[in-house]
Amino acid sequence: MQTSNGKVVSIHYTLTNEQGEILDSSIGREPLTYLHGSKNIIEGLEKEITGKKVGDKITARIEPKDGYGEYREDLIRVVGKEAFEGIDEIEVGMQFQADFEDGTYVVTVEDVSDDEVTLNANHELAGVPLIFDVEIMEIRDASEEEISHGHVHGHHGHHHH
Repeated sequence: MQTSNGKVVSIHYTLTNEQGEILDSSIGREPLTYLHGSKNIIEGLEKEITGKKVGDKITARIEPKDGYGEYREDLIRVVGKEAFEGIDEIEVGMQFQADFEDGTYVVTVEDVSDDEVTLNANHELAGVPLIFDVEIMEIRDASEEEISHGHVHGHHGHHHH
C-alpha cells in the first residue's frame, strides 16, 4: 500500500533547521498519525510522502513557501497597551489571538514599552527552510468518518474536544 489521499499514515520524523538543530521529533514518542490529503501536516512534507510505502525513509528539505510561509514584516504590529484591557502583566513571549484584516492570527508579544506592545503574527518557523527525516511506519485506509471529518480518529489520532 502506498501513501495517497484518504490513507491514514503513521510516520516517525525528526525536524531540523539548516544548522542541524533539532526543532521537533517524534522519536521516543508515538509516531505522528495523520490523514493524507487533508492538510493535517504542512503541504511540502505531504507532497514528499505521497507514493511512499511502509519502511521507506526520506529526507526532505521544505522551503518556507511549502512550510510555514515566508516571514512577513506586515504581520508585526505595534498596538497601544489599552488593547489589553483586563490583563495586568503583559510579558515578552505571551501569546494571544488577534484579528487582522485578512484573518485571525496567533500573535506573540515581542516587546513591551510603557504604553505600547509589539506583536508578531509570523509562525516561529516562518521563513525557515525545514529539513525532515521521515520513516513511514504504517499506512491504512481511512474510515468514512475520518474522511468526512478530515482527520484521524481513535487510537493515536486526534480527539474531538
